[in-house]
Amino acid sequence: MTGRFADKVVLVTGAGTGIGRATACRFAQEGATVVVAGRRLEPLRETVSLIESDGGKAQAFQIDVTREDEVARLIDTIVIRNGGLDAACNNAGVPGSGKPSDGYDLDHWRRIVDTNLQGVWLSMKHEIAHMRTNSGGAIVNVASIAGIVGYYHSAPYTASKHGVVGLSRAAAIDHATEGIRVNTVCPGPISTPMLIEAKAARGPAADDFYLSHIPMGRLGRPEEVAHAVVWLASTEAAYVTGQALAVDGGWTAQ
Repeated sequence: MTGRFADKVVLVTGAGTGIGRATACRFAQEGATVVVAGRRLEPLRETVSLIESDGGKAQAFQIDVTREDEVARLIDTIVIRNGGLDAACNNAGVPGSGKPSDGYDLDHWRRIVDTNLQGVWLSMKHEIAHMRTNSGGAIVNVASIAGIVGYYHSAPYTASKHGVVGLSRAAAIDHATEGIRVNTVCPGPISTPMLIEAKAARGPAADDFYLSHIPMGRLGRPEEVAHAVVWLASTEAAYVTGQALAVDGGWTAQ
């Protein structure tokens, strides 16, 4: 394969399903060797199989992004096995909706924030440590429209995704002179297993809630987010850093 990422090594976390899987497949179609990582090994292996059946190259690693030792070991292993790390999409996350802001217990709050925000920070910390001394790189973090606007009955999720946007902007400034770009994509409601879980938490009115807020009148597709991620990570976006790109069918334009 040849493409924008020929001879490049790319990491995608949370790549077992949904946006992460679509993004991993898209990077592979552009020629990258893709490392897919996440908590559940079997879905990751399915992603690798999809990539390889399409002629691409991929590797799977089971990790918990909230554990720094596992994240550090992952980055070291990627570099040793593949000779470097050129780009990363930090996508691993969990949903958290269906309750008012005072309806979450502390353990539930921590699980959401630790995965969605701390996990992105830990991933970036070790990705940047390598990229800083190896000719730079590109990082794309996956937030949500809940990182741009308030989101009904999802306080910890909204807080974590706002945190991802702010963290990404700060990191973009910190490392702009080191050849490292950091951007964020903010998907609206996308047809993924995570959305199914979120809809179940919201109850029977969930479909009306989502569709009534989307001017385009439909849910997004994982591939539509993947295209945005790959563009932001590519040299075509060489002068783009610190940005939060909404892929939301017009939700945040209102």
